Amino acid sequence: MIKKFKMTIKNKNDLICAIEEYGFIPFFKNSVYGFSIEENVSPALWWQGNNEWKVWEWKGEIIKECKAAYGKFFNKRAVFISKKWFCDFANFRRQGYDFDARYDDGLLSYKENDLFNIIEKNAPITSAEIKRIGEYSKDGKSGFDTLVTKLQEKCYVIINNFVYKKDKYGMNYGWGVAEYTTPEVFYGKSFKNHVYKRSSEESYERIFNHLRKILPEANEKAIGKMIR
Repeated sequence: MIKKFKMTIKNKNDLICAIEEYGFIPFFKNSVYGFSIEENVSPALWWQGNNEWKVWEWKGEIIKECKAAYGKFFNKRAVFISKKWFCDFANFRRQGYDFDARYDDGLLSYKENDLFNIIEKNAPITSAEIKRIGEYSKDGKSGFDTLVTKLQEKCYVIINNFVYKKDKYGMNYGWGVAEYTTPEVFYGKSFKNHVYKRSSEESYERIFNHLRKILPEANEKAIGKMIR
C-alpha cells in the first residue's frame, strides 16, 4: 500500500512551516497521494459554511510573510513554492531564457508578450486592471485566463497578493482578486542574480532529487510530470 504524504495544518503558521520545510506545497489533490493542503488540513478550515474557506483567506498573508511564490505551477493548478526553491524551479521552467530572449527566439506567442508587458510595466496589478488596460472583455480580447496561466507555468508571472473589497466597517468580503507581478519585481536582486546560476537541467535534477527525498513512496514518473 502506498503511504500517504503527511503534514499537519491546524493554522496559518503550520502551513508556513510546511512550505519552508518541504519547499513545494500544492493546494489541491494531485497525482501524488496526500501531497496537498487539501488532504492535510482540518475540514473546518477548508470549508466553514456561508461561502467561507479559511485556508483560502491565508494565501495573500502567506505570500507576504514568507515570500513564497504562488501560482499555477503544477498542471495548471496552484502551488506554494518557497523562496529557497523558486530560483531553480523558474530556471528550469524558463529553460534558461529571460522573457525577451525567449520571445525573440519565437518560443512565446505575441499574445503572451502583450499580456506580460502589461504586467511587467504595472506590477503589482490586479486581474481586473489588467483586463481593463489590455481590453480583455466579452467584446474585446479573449483568452486572458489561459494566457496568464501559461505565463505562471513558465514562471514569468506569479501572484503577489489577493485583493478584497471592503465593507463599511473596513472588513474584507467576497472573493479575493488576484494581483500579479513578476518574480524579478517580487524578489528583486536576490532572484535576478541567481535564477540562471545553473543550467536548467541541473535545476531540474536538484528539484527532482529533493521531491524524491520528501516523497519516497511516490512514483518517480509522477514526480517528473509535476516538475515538467
